Amino acid sequence: MKLNMFAAGALALAFSTPALAGDIKVMEAYARSASPSAKSGAAFMVLHNKGAESDRLINAASDIAARVELHTHIDNGDGVMLMRHDEDGFEIPAGGMHALARGGDHVMFMGLTAPMKQGDIVLVTLTFEKAGDLVVEIPVDLERKPGEGHGHMKHSH
Repeated sequence: MKLNMFAAGALALAFSTPALAGDIKVMEAYARSASPSAKSGAAFMVLHNKGAESDRLINAASDIAARVELHTHIDNGDGVMLMRHDEDGFEIPAGGMHALARGGDHVMFMGLTAPMKQGDIVLVTLTFEKAGDLVVEIPVDLERKPGEGHGHMKHSH
């Protein structure tokens, strides 16, 4: 029993550790779908660039879906936000960051191969223009509210 609790704690710690490729660090990543029967889902995270040159997230891939794209929300001019594929990717400025968040830029999973369940881990390969490929283990968090959870972890006593 104690070994299992220790292993679970070590596992949780491993998944909260930032992923790093070159000067790019991925933090606070989580994935979700709107419901267990949803055919699409998304991943959100904060990309930090510790380097002296800007970089760009140009692609994402995962076995969890038939198609994975970088998406952004744009205003159609009538105050309605439309989601669309962003073929240029997302710039991460030198010494700065770029947040992929609900209602903004995000990684979109279309044609999910299986339901996204709370606590599952999704493997996503992020491709950066300069830093190259980075495989990120992203926890599924269906309970997180928009804007919630940045820098906070739930603790049970």
